[in-house]
Amino acid sequence: MPELPEVETVKRTLQQLVKDKKIIEVYVTWPKMIKRPDDVEEFKHKLIGQTFRDIARRGKFLLFRLDDYTLVSHLRMEGRYGIFSPEEPPDKHTHVRFLLDSGEELRYGDVRKFGTMHLFLKGEEEKHLPLSQLGIEPFSDEYTMDRLGALLSKTTRKIKPTLLDQTLLVGLGNIYVDEALFRAHIHPEKLSNELTPEERKRLYQSIKETLGEAVEMGGSSIKSYVNGQGEMGMFQQTLFVYGRQGAACKNCGTEIQRSVVGGRGTHTCSQCQPFR
Repeated sequence: MPELPEVETVKRTLQQLVKDKKIIEVYVTWPKMIKRPDDVEEFKHKLIGQTFRDIARRGKFLLFRLDDYTLVSHLRMEGRYGIFSPEEPPDKHTHVRFLLDSGEELRYGDVRKFGTMHLFLKGEEEKHLPLSQLGIEPFSDEYTMDRLGALLSKTTRKIKPTLLDQTLLVGLGNIYVDEALFRAHIHPEKLSNELTPEERKRLYQSIKETLGEAVEMGGSSIKSYVNGQGEMGMFQQTLFVYGRQGAACKNCGTEIQRSVVGGRGTHTCSQCQPFR
């Protein structure tokens, strides 16, 4: 599933591709993808004539800011956007198409059909699901060491599932939690409320650094992720632990281990992340 760096990269790409372009027609071939309104014809009618004024991001959601509405889109496992010529036949995995006044089509494709779209009057999107219960943004002014420490001190859960909880801190998925915990020298099974002040400080910094570096490198193309121009991310080439089970730790040479924590595959170095 695309995490914050991948969604941020798609956002930046789409800003270049569709900003200030008007929607002339909308085609939907998989109605279940449209969650709000529940009438697909109403969804299409409201979008026709609207212009993309900006593309934003909230957690792992894309926010298409239009004249009167905000279209909230979640890519789920394998959703992707791209610009195409109308003369190019859409493939079988293309489920939503936006014909633009530029003569191009913005297409949303999704092999698994898990992606979702919600349409709200502009300004109403934060008051309702799926955005209303999201936690703080790691790149926002709200993300401070004190705020992170307060969140961690309130739960006895293991630190990995705590960081995956989007109601507390948004944008972190399996890849970047494993990487941030490694950089902070914290074992993923350590209880959140038992982290020392020094560990909290290291974790605060490692989250910002890991996500920031991933954004600069266009995200991680572990499976099928590409940005809006079909380009792969490159951060996977710098990963320390995720997906490297059996390989030597880049810091100390110890073999990277894979386990399951909170139901998620987890990668650690026993030397750099001792469980004590």
